[in-house]
Amino acid sequence: MKIIVLVKEVPDTYGDRKLSLESGLADRSGEVVLDEISERALEAALTYAEANAGTEVVAIAMGPESVPTALRKALAMGAVKAVHVLDDGLVGADLGLTAEVLAAAVRREGFDLVVTGNISTDGSGGALPSMLAELLEVPAATNLSSFQIADSTLSGHRTLDQGSYEVSATLPAVISVTERMPDPRFPNFKGIMAAKKKPFETVTLADLGVATDDESVSRSIVISVAERPARAAGVKIVDEGNAGEQLAEFLIAQKLA
Repeated sequence: MKIIVLVKEVPDTYGDRKLSLESGLADRSGEVVLDEISERALEAALTYAEANAGTEVVAIAMGPESVPTALRKALAMGAVKAVHVLDDGLVGADLGLTAEVLAAAVRREGFDLVVTGNISTDGSGGALPSMLAELLEVPAATNLSSFQIADSTLSGHRTLDQGSYEVSATLPAVISVTERMPDPRFPNFKGIMAAKKKPFETVTLADLGVATDDESVSRSIVISVAERPARAAGVKIVDEGNAGEQLAEFLIAQKLA
């Protein structure tokens, strides 16, 4: 079995998140790391591979020139190969283009199962796993807190605010996992050294056969961006015998009453 894990490099969650007021894109000039939800997806795939001989795990990521650091960590954790999709035409790619490119990379590599995180900590799109399954023409089982594979069938548990569900799909398939999955392992020294010798491939849009009409192939663009205004002080009501009237007037003015 071949499991593809889609991983993502994101700004460190312990730092401030900012948008560039010129481009509207996330400011990635600070420290960037492998997204924690990507690590949990990778852990789930590696745990299955360790218990099932003949299973290989390949990590794929799309992003700028800094991405190999995140992919090297995936290799150190246990992935057997890494693929980096790098192309200047992908700067500012929206979810539609991202799904199209990643689907092409997955299709090129070949797969039985694709594992992703349910939502990244930077863009918080959340729709990518379903979009990917649509493009690959395979079933999607999303937001899983656990999953099992038996023969050619995958089953999993999904917990939402509305209740808990048991879902299943035939392979090949795409699944997304949540933060309820087990904590990821830490790469040990042996894994870090072994990562240096594992296959690492860099591909472009041309390699993937994704057509480009111009310098940028994004399907949508940012029209305008503005910094969020500073929080203003709230209205303070001092009770001088008419606090109730002041409160009522405030609620009416805010159309809350």
